[in-house]
Amino acid sequence: MDDLQRIVEAAWEDRESLSTETRGAVCDAVMETIERLDAGRLRVAERGANGQWIVHQWVKQAILLFFRLTPNQIVEADAPGPWWDKVPLKTTGWDAARFQAAGFRSLPGSFVRKGAYVAKGVVLLPSIVNIGAYVDEGTMVDGWATVGSCAQVGKHCHISGGAGIGGVLEPLQANPTIIEDNCFIGARAEVAEGVIVREGSVLSMGVYLTSTTPIIERRTGRTFLGEVPPYSVVVSGSRPNPVDPGLPSTYCAVIMKTVDERTRSKTSVNELLRE
Repeated sequence: MDDLQRIVEAAWEDRESLSTETRGAVCDAVMETIERLDAGRLRVAERGANGQWIVHQWVKQAILLFFRLTPNQIVEADAPGPWWDKVPLKTTGWDAARFQAAGFRSLPGSFVRKGAYVAKGVVLLPSIVNIGAYVDEGTMVDGWATVGSCAQVGKHCHISGGAGIGGVLEPLQANPTIIEDNCFIGARAEVAEGVIVREGSVLSMGVYLTSTTPIIERRTGRTFLGEVPPYSVVVSGSRPNPVDPGLPSTYCAVIMKTVDERTRSKTSVNELLRE
């Protein structure tokens, strides 16, 4: 692993000299990194024992170098393909035995790019899981949802229809968006710019979170930026204009309540969102 990191970091500093004609150690190191991401042996980000997430920036660099090193080519797939892209699909050429070994369900219209890891028990409805992403056990990615480049999604989450978990490659950002275990992301919600949604949280339909979105606890007025505390129930809200209440208000997210793990596990999402 240290050798891979050293080669990738050196190549990143000299990336302008690389092209689709490049061969040798750099190309081998980048391709090996992609293979390890694809198999789940390597992650862009990992949660430490203290709950803090550690981001391996060199892995992101390897993904970006992969695009520089790889030419466009025919991507074989069922109708309406084929496509023309730099990244093949993860499951291209898989037979039934390979799908059974991987252990996840992939419905027609779901696309997982090479370099993304999908764990056992995951269900993918028509959706997109981008390169570098990690989707952990038992999670459902619902219809037309997007798990962006390098995003990390925990165990037993539900990413509802049309929801977006933002990527980090376009535009390039420092940290990936992270959804921890047992979270519910409502339909058409968007979480981006490296926001961390901590374990057991529920985001209502249409909640938008970026690194600068105020996340306000309704009962105390405490404001969070870039992180939803564990077991929070979050809805869309607004803040009055501080200069003139008659002028337009600004968007915020509101933590309606915080529930403990036991309540979260025994209470339906609809009930949690009612007040």
